[in-house]
Amino acid sequence: MTFFTGDETYDLMLKIAYAYVAFVLVGGFFRQASYGRFSEEEKGISLSPRLGWFLMELPATLTFVYFFFQGEHWREAVPLFFLGIWLLHYGNRGFVFPFLIRSAKGAKGTFSVGVIVAGWLATGLHGYLNAVLISDLSDRYTIEWFTTPQFIIGLTIYLFGYAMNIHSDAIVRNLRSKEEVERGDKIYRIPRGGLFRYVSNPSYLTELIAWTGFALMIYSPGAAFILFISAANLIPRAVETHKWYQQKFADYPPERKIIFPYIW
Repeated sequence: MTFFTGDETYDLMLKIAYAYVAFVLVGGFFRQASYGRFSEEEKGISLSPRLGWFLMELPATLTFVYFFFQGEHWREAVPLFFLGIWLLHYGNRGFVFPFLIRSAKGAKGTFSVGVIVAGWLATGLHGYLNAVLISDLSDRYTIEWFTTPQFIIGLTIYLFGYAMNIHSDAIVRNLRSKEEVERGDKIYRIPRGGLFRYVSNPSYLTELIAWTGFALMIYSPGAAFILFISAANLIPRAVETHKWYQQKFADYPPERKIIFPYIW
């Protein structure tokens, strides 16, 4: 894995991306992004969770698709496979997941516009760095790439993380019934089952697992960027979420770890 490609524009974007990782990591230990249970209804302009998630994730799809089809290798099998993985992931994260969010009817907007704008930088860079490398700057993604250890192991890890992420999201979503949503009830319950038996934040854990697999599959600094920035954002948030559960529920399972089963 070589860090720089020799393309001035791409390498500059890569430097900006990793500088942003450092910024998010430091900021995450001081303040949590204003969405979900850490939303602040009274401050600034906020949107509904559905619209907020959709807008924040949209650049990942748009930038990847745009730059992918500008590359000279986009018709080849491996780049097309990676396009399929991308559309699978962001079809769920950017379109299906926001649509399925059960936010209480009549609730004020809780998804900060500032979070969306900050997210655009991450998702936009993510799409650009991967699409340009896969379809244009690298000529290593030939048909033989499908037989390399990093691809096989990475794909296996990614698919496991992706499937378990969907399962974990479903557990959280079903904590609030459709009837409660229609009544406008804002209810919090202890999630149980699945990976919640081991950690407070399985959605975060499985997202990190999926991006670890993705980084191995692509095997490039551009692919590793989303893993690092996700970790920089989600690990501090996982710490605060674990504390929130413990403070909110007197009977919260004491054996649950923060994000890594049996470890932390």
